[in-house]
Amino acid sequence: MLDEIRRLFDHAVWADTRLLQALREVPTAPAEAVREFAHVLGAEETWLSRLEGRPSRTAVWPDLELPELPALLDTVHRGYLDHLAALDPASMSRTVAYKNSAGQAFETPVRDILLQVALHGQLHRGKVNLLLRQAGLAPVPTDFIAFVRGLPAATTPRTR
Repeated sequence: MLDEIRRLFDHAVWADTRLLQALREVPTAPAEAVREFAHVLGAEETWLSRLEGRPSRTAVWPDLELPELPALLDTVHRGYLDHLAALDPASMSRTVAYKNSAGQAFETPVRDILLQVALHGQLHRGKVNLLLRQAGLAPVPTDFIAFVRGLPAATTPRTR
C-alpha cells in the first residue's frame, strides 16, 4: 500500500504543478480558481502538519494571491516527499490525533489521511478546471491516467 500511496503523491505533485503553471500562464486567472487551488495547497499543508504533529503554516482556505502559491506548493510538496520517504509499511497503521478546523478531536490512521489528501486534491483540481472552463479558458487535464501514460488526456472543446 505504501508504494501505491507514494505513486498517488507523485501524481499529486505532477497535477498541482501543471495546474499552477496553467493558472500563471493566463493573463488574468479567475479569482475563484486561484482561491480553489490555494485550498488544495492549504488542505495539503494542514494534513501534513497533522502527520508531523506541528501547527499548520497556513489556513485550510488560505487567502493567497497567485504569486504566493509557488512557494507554498514547493514547501508542501517537499514536505510530503520527505515524509513519505521516511515511512515504512508498519507506520501506515499509526494513529494520528488532531483537531479539525472546527475544533473537533479525531484519531485517524496515517494511511487514511494520505488517501484523503490524494482524493481531496483531485476533487478540487476538478473544480479549478470547471472554473477555468466557465471563464472560457482551457482546462488542464490532471487525470491519473494522463500522469501514468505520460500523455495528455483527451479534452472536449468548449462549445457555446
